[in-house]
Amino acid sequence: MKKNKHVWKTGLGLLLAGIVLAGCGTSNEADNGKDEGINVGILQYMEHESLSLAREGFLSEFEEAGYIEDENLTVDYQNAQGDQANLQSMSERLAGKNDVVLAIATPAAQALANVTEEDPILFTAVTDPVDAGLAETMEKPNKNLTGTSDIVPIEEQIALLLSVAPEAKTVGIIYNSSEPNSKIQADLAEKAIKDKGVAVKILTVTSTNDVQQVMTTLAQEVDAVYIPTDNTLASTMPTVGEIAMEYKLPVIPGSAEMVQAGALATYGINYSDLGRQTAKMALEIIKDGKKPANMKVETSNNLELVINEDMAKALGIDPASIVVPE
Repeated sequence: MKKNKHVWKTGLGLLLAGIVLAGCGTSNEADNGKDEGINVGILQYMEHESLSLAREGFLSEFEEAGYIEDENLTVDYQNAQGDQANLQSMSERLAGKNDVVLAIATPAAQALANVTEEDPILFTAVTDPVDAGLAETMEKPNKNLTGTSDIVPIEEQIALLLSVAPEAKTVGIIYNSSEPNSKIQADLAEKAIKDKGVAVKILTVTSTNDVQQVMTTLAQEVDAVYIPTDNTLASTMPTVGEIAMEYKLPVIPGSAEMVQAGALATYGINYSDLGRQTAKMALEIIKDGKKPANMKVETSNNLELVINEDMAKALGIDPASIVVPE
């Protein structure tokens, strides 16, 4: 799948101010059935920018295809706020009542998969759907689920990290040990760093309450930090950013939204675009009668270099010097 490069440079908090969303539907796309009301359920694992952007992109694509909320589209949106009990009850609420259900993040998709084998489920922001038991293979899920993976270009992200911290002797990795997607990415990042002859220090957290203490400890022992697209860390990036600034520590995370909230830079996916891409798949199910079991899991069409210029300047790094190594 072709990957297009888009470069965004931003001050802290302004990353997404001028974003142009990709993938617009046309009025012709909505001709078949747009006047027939449809029901869409959405289960979001927790509240943070990347997951919310995926949801917003999904709904924007539906709107551009002619499905307008409260007119011919009914949306039942549930946010579990990271609570497993909420995931269970909300999954049961959504099952059997919608034309399609969107699961945002792996725990949400797994919860829905556990309560229904019939409803068409689209997932997004899932790193490894095969390892998570959501699909038999990426090419042919053979289940009632399919969707989009947010697997990030980890080797390129590590190359970017080492280019902004070329003298680094030790790189830290921090993630939530209970998030399987994060463990997969952390293992890949560890290998990529060690392959470059650089030592790795890994510390994990179990909740948002651990982040400040663990990140402070890590900051005192390493020269730069890599963070996967971890839900817990993503929701606490302002804290991570404050510590990074205090210790003059470059932080390269998995997603653009984590840069907005306090990291230095990344080369990764656009979650709004990923949500739109997932919506296109959902519309194929609704309008064309396709079955999730036969629809391959897709990965992001677009990659972007995103730079937090304020953080770069605070670390004494020229933003113009931050580029994706060839």
